Amino acid sequence: MIPEAIIDTIFDTSSGTTTRSHRGPAKASPKAVSKSSVLAVCAGFLSTLLVIAPVQADYSTHPGAQALIEEMVAEHAFSREELQSLFVSAERQQSILDAISRPAEKTKAWYEYREIFLTERREREGVAFFREHREALSRAQAETGVPAEVIVSIIGVETYYGRIAGSYDVIDALSTLAFDYPKRSKFFTSELKNFLLLAQEQDMDPLTLKGSYAGAMGYGQFMPSSYRAYAVDFDGDKLVDIWNNPTDAIGSVANYLAKHGWRAGEPVVSAAIAAESTPDEAFEGGLKPTHSIQAFSGMGLTAEQHLDPEALATAMRFELADGHEYWLGLQNLYVITRYNHSAMYAMSVFLLSQRIAAGVQE
Repeated sequence: MIPEAIIDTIFDTSSGTTTRSHRGPAKASPKAVSKSSVLAVCAGFLSTLLVIAPVQADYSTHPGAQALIEEMVAEHAFSREELQSLFVSAERQQSILDAISRPAEKTKAWYEYREIFLTERREREGVAFFREHREALSRAQAETGVPAEVIVSIIGVETYYGRIAGSYDVIDALSTLAFDYPKRSKFFTSELKNFLLLAQEQDMDPLTLKGSYAGAMGYGQFMPSSYRAYAVDFDGDKLVDIWNNPTDAIGSVANYLAKHGWRAGEPVVSAAIAAESTPDEAFEGGLKPTHSIQAFSGMGLTAEQHLDPEALATAMRFELADGHEYWLGLQNLYVITRYNHSAMYAMSVFLLSQRIAAGVQE
């Protein structure tokens, strides 16, 4: 504690400098205070403040940001001053680092995970969204071969049909993950670069754009690279807007799936029956279909619906509250995992799409 007789020293964490203010005339003291003791107390006080001072909030001096600025100036003729100002505004968000460390796909069993998405409300609102946008959905299905109910389901799983599209500033999310998440720094630095290019191409203010904690945006939660590669102007207004325009969002989701190899008219997945002899290795093949239906049958895993014996599939075993259930995922299920690399995500999309399709027919 600093005696009232001496000058207050206040550390300004926003500028990194110190300012001083006087409280007024010093009170009389029975003993003189030596200059050396005053300096010692001040030094100790300042040391304490320096220890507890918060980490610098913005990224303007971060080496990663500086390297990106140099790249964008040299390769894309960006303004150095504008980028420097942008990264002054970009803030590190601990909540983003916390969220990306515990995605539901890695922390919940299937029987818990599916309950997030397979709800009566999400089904009901999906049916309403389908009926409201039936014309755009029909055109998207006709042009790409992707079923309308799958398009709706992805939008429903991603953002509850555009209602919950993320409240983070995208510049904060991508900067935090690019510069303070070493595990995937390369990926998010690339996405940050694409975000800057996207904002320039679409004439958008990058400080106003909102998204998820991972920087995904709009109805369909496109990452910036996907936005630039797959988002489309589906209503012909010369704008590509998946934040506010559901028609563009519908066309963009359909285009994304089509470009990733959706096979029109083919099945997505089949429930399966596993024999006691089915080896664990049957379920360790990853997301990409690599074994034929006939090969899985030889392992004791039989599809409940008729499938081409030569069709390639991947086997999935999902945990229930009591036991397991088994599925064989085909090429179109794999395409859904290109949206989110999780078998549970893809299955949730598929099952919700079936409920939506049935609800539309009622």
